Amino acid sequence: MKTDTRRLMMFAAALLFAVLVGYGLAKLTGGQDAGPSPAGHVDGGGQDEHGDEEAEGEEGLVVLTQPQIEASGIQVVALGRGGGGETRLSGRVESAVGARAAVAASVGGRVERVVVAPGTPVRAGQPLAVIVSGEAATMRASADAARAEAQAARLVYQRDQSLVTQGVVARQELEASRARSLAADATARAAAAQVAAAGSPDAGGRVTITTPVAGIVGAVQVTPGGFVAAGDLVANVSDPAQTELVFSAPPALAAQIAPDARIEVTGATGSFSAVVIGVAADVREQGGMAIIRARPESGTLPPAGSPVSGVVVAAGQDDTLTVPVDAVQTVEGRSVVFVTDEKGFRVTPVLAGRRAGDRVEILNGLSGDERVAGSNAFLLKAELAKGEAEHGH
Repeated sequence: MKTDTRRLMMFAAALLFAVLVGYGLAKLTGGQDAGPSPAGHVDGGGQDEHGDEEAEGEEGLVVLTQPQIEASGIQVVALGRGGGGETRLSGRVESAVGARAAVAASVGGRVERVVVAPGTPVRAGQPLAVIVSGEAATMRASADAARAEAQAARLVYQRDQSLVTQGVVARQELEASRARSLAADATARAAAAQVAAAGSPDAGGRVTITTPVAGIVGAVQVTPGGFVAAGDLVANVSDPAQTELVFSAPPALAAQIAPDARIEVTGATGSFSAVVIGVAADVREQGGMAIIRARPESGTLPPAGSPVSGVVVAAGQDDTLTVPVDAVQTVEGRSVVFVTDEKGFRVTPVLAGRRAGDRVEILNGLSGDERVAGSNAFLLKAELAKGEAEHGH
């Protein structure tokens, strides 16, 4: 009996202990799950901090202060107007106007001597070849005779002036001698000019062909002992230091390109910028093509004869909006620009058109009054992607 009573008391004590332990665990667990946070406590997911994240993480917005914009080198620009288009041209390097000469024979005759060879540097007025010409000898003799006649007529006129004062010669005869003197002087001047045009031959008819420009002798077309006719080419001379670019262009482009326009040129020595110095139709070109002449903004050109290619921007006549090329970025497969507002830069989808030089047409998406990020706009794209990645976690 006593044994049963003892066992019953031990069982009741164990049961009570189990109940107390279970209640304690439930109380402890319930306090952690359902216990309210203190009124003043804000944890990592609290409402205040979450509100700040929404302000900073607004979709399509990159928040930057003015000091941050200046420090990052982002340039804010206004929209431009006036579309345009690029035209690719082919051309070559040529000697500049005034720096080249095709020296021809002024009279026909036999080549007595050739003074230069291809590649010879020459000064302006330096001899290239000597020609012996019977025609030139005749010109020189005629000029000498005309000069002598003019001198004789002048002396007759002076003598008649003296005789008129003495009453020996009538004034009418004096006037006639004066007229003959003037005519003889005119004939002598014409003969002298003809001799000068022929190269000022000597009495033996030798004519020295000289170069009118300084430079390097190119092709020499005559040889000693050969015969040349008046107008035949003797040699080419050009100054390699004075060259320019010559491009062939469609005729319609000539009306759209003005002097001082820029051409981006690519040649054997690399790429460089050039400035247009002249545009005109060239009847020598097949199909009536126009020619565009340009000079580099700095540096030297490749040797004359080198082929080059160029890209020229023809200004449009419309009122299309344009932005710098750097302003247009690609976000999620769309062309966008970053438009400024009071909070920072807001992503704005646009429809981009043609590229003209360093500008891009904007056909849709902007009104024209906005200011957008130009240089270093890619930094805003990177910052936008960074913010989206953080919110994705």
